[in-house]
Amino acid sequence: MGFRKDFLWGGATAANQCEGGANEGNRGVANVDLMPLGEDRYLVGTGKMKMYDFDDQHFYPALTAVDFYHHYKEDIALFGEMGFKTFRLSIAWTRIFPNGNEEKPNEAGLKYYEDIFKECHKYGIEPLVTINHFDCPIYLIKKIGGWRSREMIDYFYKLCKTLFIRYKGLVKYWLTFNEINMILHFPFVAAGLCFEEGENETQAMITAVHHQLLASAMATKLAHEIDSNNQIGCMLAAGSYYPETCNPEDYWKAICDNREVYMFADVQARGYYHNYALKWLEERNASIPFVKGDKELLKENTVDFVSFSYYSSRVSSSDLSKGKQSESNIFSSAKNPYLKESDWGWAIDPLGFRSTLNELYDRYQKPLFVVENGLGAKDIIEQDGSIHDDYRIDYLRQHIHNMKDAVEKDGVDLIGYTTWGCIDLVSNGTGEVKKRYGFIYVDRDNLGNGTYQRIKKDSFYWYKKVIETNGEDLY
Repeated sequence: MGFRKDFLWGGATAANQCEGGANEGNRGVANVDLMPLGEDRYLVGTGKMKMYDFDDQHFYPALTAVDFYHHYKEDIALFGEMGFKTFRLSIAWTRIFPNGNEEKPNEAGLKYYEDIFKECHKYGIEPLVTINHFDCPIYLIKKIGGWRSREMIDYFYKLCKTLFIRYKGLVKYWLTFNEINMILHFPFVAAGLCFEEGENETQAMITAVHHQLLASAMATKLAHEIDSNNQIGCMLAAGSYYPETCNPEDYWKAICDNREVYMFADVQARGYYHNYALKWLEERNASIPFVKGDKELLKENTVDFVSFSYYSSRVSSSDLSKGKQSESNIFSSAKNPYLKESDWGWAIDPLGFRSTLNELYDRYQKPLFVVENGLGAKDIIEQDGSIHDDYRIDYLRQHIHNMKDAVEKDGVDLIGYTTWGCIDLVSNGTGEVKKRYGFIYVDRDNLGNGTYQRIKKDSFYWYKKVIETNGEDLY
């Protein structure tokens, strides 16, 4: 049995974490450009600290990232050497519409991505494109409050129409919004939200995500109209919550925590807000800002497949004093004594990956696509220039083995698998580059110093073999 013959093996990146070239090609400024390195990053990302302009006190890693902007031909050639079947990347909105509301798109930005997609096809690589990967023009945040405003739907629709028409025949796999549930944890990053003192933050977040869900449904409808070959997916940050103990209160807490994970993907995959979501909002004095036609739009335009990120499982505790939030993991979780942790405190749980795959497939009965899975770790260059990242190989081997069990033994319908950070990039949570994920090392430190030279790690050759054997040889 094993994976389907056309299984899409590959790797994943995001424009704001790898691209750089922020001041080139008439690109505008985005919210993610203004996410600083250091302790203020979390405050900005959560909307608690307003940072709408650059200052001299902070370093902004997204401005240079790992300079994929200038290295994309070299990088895609390396992906081709590994045998990638797909490459997940995202569109920087401000490369296409620098302020977000221009009448005409920026040709330099359109041409840039067209060249990337053509370069991918040169190596037989199918682009998997995230339309919005934590990317909002800062102009629209200043002018209308980002996704708080219903106007954003029209601007996003125009972006999608531009992309679907220009890249017809070049791209057929699309994701509308990255990690749609992240708005509850990183609202400035996810939707350009900053909160005012005393504001009902839940209401602001649900208003913004409702607009995103409507925009996603409109994009899905439009994509199918423009090209019947288009496949549109949603994307959520997944990872099952376990109850800390068999205390029924812990079990109930795990049910509630898992529901928060699925709340918005439910709308994209099923077409409506579940009753538990409506009650969740009611408890927080918030409501969904429906207008006429919203419910029908959501119901009639569900996604073709469900994609997700998985790095770790989590633990729910009814005793809040036991809860902990590691500085690099945006999701709070009690510790799991049965699991080892990464250098950044993430619980390593390969069997939890299989559990998550099954939970999602049971819930939605739609094809799944794993679009992020990987290990952030510190890599050392040996004197001979080699990088022995056995820890990364071991992490991926165990996860792929459990993914294979989900397909072979459990009957999960899976389209493909893209590791997160196939090339080293900027961490979304911490802004670091030393938290490395890639098969390809980039000579750049946390402050942007380095040659930006690309170096193959041991995992590069290992993953090449995995792809060659369609996941049969994991050693």
